[in-house]
Amino acid sequence: MISWLFRILVVLLLAFVLLPVVVACMAAFDARSVIAFPPQSFSWRWFHRALTYEDFQTGFANSLFVAAMASTLSVIIGSCAAYAIDRYRFWGKATLEALLLAPLAIPHFTIGLGALIVAAQIGQARDWPVVIITHVVLLLPFVLRSLYVSLKNIDPRLEAAALSLGARPGRVIWTVTLPALAPGLAGGWLFAAILSFNEFTASLFVTAQRTQTLPVAMYNYVREYADPSMAAISALYILLTTVVLVVANRFLGLGRILGTEDVRH
Repeated sequence: MISWLFRILVVLLLAFVLLPVVVACMAAFDARSVIAFPPQSFSWRWFHRALTYEDFQTGFANSLFVAAMASTLSVIIGSCAAYAIDRYRFWGKATLEALLLAPLAIPHFTIGLGALIVAAQIGQARDWPVVIITHVVLLLPFVLRSLYVSLKNIDPRLEAAALSLGARPGRVIWTVTLPALAPGLAGGWLFAAILSFNEFTASLFVTAQRTQTLPVAMYNYVREYADPSMAAISALYILLTTVVLVVANRFLGLGRILGTEDVRH
């Protein structure tokens, strides 16, 4: 009886979460020029507008560039920090970890506003470096958590054995640690890229017209128009995310990417 009640509760929760998605996707096919539900006639016109609108095209390209740069830098910085924090003891270790994880507790608009103020103080315009560094700050906590899981799954005796056989520390990291850490690196990069691509709040403060990402372009659009283009681009967002997850699961395995499988087996 309890198991059935639990299943019903899960179904109700999933329905509650997915209902706005279903409504938005259905509204995207409405031929009318206002967002309404249920749709009265079928049309692809809003998908065409979403795909051909210049600001959306520019924002999409900018989001891809920022996501690629920010997630790559986050993985490089995060892997070094995670390895040092997990394997070594040094003064200020707890403080360093707290600083790297602080963005989890700080509102994104606070980080965006702070980045804007700092950039203005040093005479830096709202250009690519400011946008990318802001995203890196936001992404580091998630990359660190992913890499922590993978580091815990690496048997320290493997590294100790390599060292005892005469391998230098750098070679041990390159030939033993990094291959074992690959699922965590892939998971951290993928998760960071998705988060960066969808980041809006902080990006609103640090982007300009030339550097605006797709979420910011969508925000600027909805301030002027109220047509179903937003529903259409939301449906495309969902489709893109689904394709990425399916491909990741097919070729890498979500369990390995997310660090939920023991890499030693």
